[in-house]
Amino acid sequence: MSRTPIPSAAVLGVRVDAPTWTQALGRLRAWASAGESRYVCLANVHAVMEAHDRPGYRAILQTADLVLPDGMPLVWLLRRQGRSGQPRFRGADLVERLCALAEAEGLPVGFYGAQPETLQRLVARLLRRFPRLPIVYVYSPPFRPLTPEEDAHVVRALRASGVRILFVGLGCPKQEQWMAAHRGRVPAVMVGVGAALDFLAGTKPQAPRWMQRAGLEWLFRLLTEPRRLGRRYLKHNPRFLALVLWEAWQRWRGLLR
Repeated sequence: MSRTPIPSAAVLGVRVDAPTWTQALGRLRAWASAGESRYVCLANVHAVMEAHDRPGYRAILQTADLVLPDGMPLVWLLRRQGRSGQPRFRGADLVERLCALAEAEGLPVGFYGAQPETLQRLVARLLRRFPRLPIVYVYSPPFRPLTPEEDAHVVRALRASGVRILFVGLGCPKQEQWMAAHRGRVPAVMVGVGAALDFLAGTKPQAPRWMQRAGLEWLFRLLTEPRRLGRRYLKHNPRFLALVLWEAWQRWRGLLR
């Protein structure tokens, strides 16, 4: 594995890594091939604001093996900090690219999270696109916390499956907490992808590409799921903008480096 360090930047005190697609996929491929236990987070406005409000969650992001920029606001901030060509690591795109890599390399993949019917549709769709993709583990956990006995059973099943890339779709911050708790116990690269499993399964609609590029995917999701997401966006988005502008003003005044 290349030891070339991946650059990173701070967004409201949260570390966000800034690799290219080639760097990120190369790092994930090397970890998965070696059977290393790692976890990868996708950071967006929601994640950054959860980290801003909750020190314990911020520590989980800070100690992740990779924190990739999802959400265009973070990509724009990284570009303003000198990463002019910084790509966005959208969850659904990352799943598709990793599945293509896993099919080519013979790396077993698994899925943890989402509803049973979502996982069933997801697996069928992925196998139509990647017919030689080795899917060795699929599990939809209950909404409640697992008992220690149930969790131990999950760990044994994951280890026995030989999975090397595990997509975790529990939503933020639950999926990051789960991955951090299982690093060192599950010999796989765990990637927290949130609603990407629903998008790829077709159980939730995806925003048009132009809205994704314009940073308006949140608006599309708000319009399609207002009751579930309205409170989140009203709580986090205005504060995120205010804090970013405040930080920029402090840096302009020389109060921050």
